[in-house]
Amino acid sequence: MRFLFTSESVSEGHPDKICDQISDSILDSALAQDPFSRVAAECFATTGLILVGGEVTTTATLDIQKIVRDKVASIGYTDPAYGLDAASCSVLCALHEQSPDIAQGVNHGQGLFKEHGAGDQGMMFGYACKQTSELMPLPISLAHRLVREVARVRHAGELDYLRPDAKAQVTVEYEGAQPLRVDTVVISAQHHPDASYDKIQKDMIEIVRRIVPSRYLTDETRFLINPTGRFVIGGPHGDTGLTGRKIIVDTYGGWASHGGGAFSGKDSTKVDRSAAYMARYVAKNLVAAELADEVEIQLAYAIGVAEPVSVHVNTRGTAKISEEAMVKLIRNEFNLTPQGMIESLDLRKPVFAQTAAYGHFGRDDIELSWERTDKVESLKKGIVLTVS
Repeated sequence: MRFLFTSESVSEGHPDKICDQISDSILDSALAQDPFSRVAAECFATTGLILVGGEVTTTATLDIQKIVRDKVASIGYTDPAYGLDAASCSVLCALHEQSPDIAQGVNHGQGLFKEHGAGDQGMMFGYACKQTSELMPLPISLAHRLVREVARVRHAGELDYLRPDAKAQVTVEYEGAQPLRVDTVVISAQHHPDASYDKIQKDMIEIVRRIVPSRYLTDETRFLINPTGRFVIGGPHGDTGLTGRKIIVDTYGGWASHGGGAFSGKDSTKVDRSAAYMARYVAKNLVAAELADEVEIQLAYAIGVAEPVSVHVNTRGTAKISEEAMVKLIRNEFNLTPQGMIESLDLRKPVFAQTAAYGHFGRDDIELSWERTDKVESLKKGIVLTVS
């Protein structure tokens, strides 16, 4: 059966991604000083205004004004004409300590390497497949690469008419689970008002041809560049931004399930983040170990309880062993408690701001612990014991 599937990504200058990056920059700043910081930082952005709120319990000293302004400037919002300027925008802060009702279910043994419970209830998903070398679905992988390249040429000054906001959308034609070709590419790139449409179209199509492997491009591939014809007003001046509003961009582009929880601004006692990372780590290692061609893992937790209440595996008919055996193998080979996940993936380090744009999974431009495939040999050895 042939079908089309579409995923999108957005650039670091997209209003929601500005907020994600600020939230994770606050988290990183806290963890750099106090690895046991509890952080749930949210951000709102609109014309000339950044509002930071949420819960932070830490011994760290946080200069919120500096964190926010440095991040906004690094993205490229350094001109009042953009509607958001790092030097002159208003920055408001409404942070307070974590609720003691939440803390009492999580705090047991903090810093003493004893077990502590999940920071919330919920279910989290991880996924991996053989569509790309990074074991990600092709549409989201290509969409991320396109907006990263648009940002790169902007920062490098190669296309000086570009402004920070941008989106990319990629539609791939499949037969079964096999990608055949790219059907449509949409790029919306914010630009200087004097830039000509023809110039923008030519440059963006060149980027597509540079990034998308030629085997996926055909004479029928459509290129839709700034489809409205003009994209001058963008960023928070064109649309308000919020932390956690791009959860499908952050994960698998809609190809796999999502539990609904956002990542950015949350420390790893929040299983929304740590369990989603662990589920990706598990799924990627299972596929890398040739136990299935694609794997979707669901982990579910109850607040204050350490062990997951359920572990579910869906290989969409590609498993080399039974899915029941695979669940046993996962429980034997991976520590799925909050503390186990934090220690296994080294999640007390300040590494999160770099994930807040261009996806948390399948990154080939940065090193992330949950993208390792270091459990392959252990899984292969574990099969014998599990099946027998």
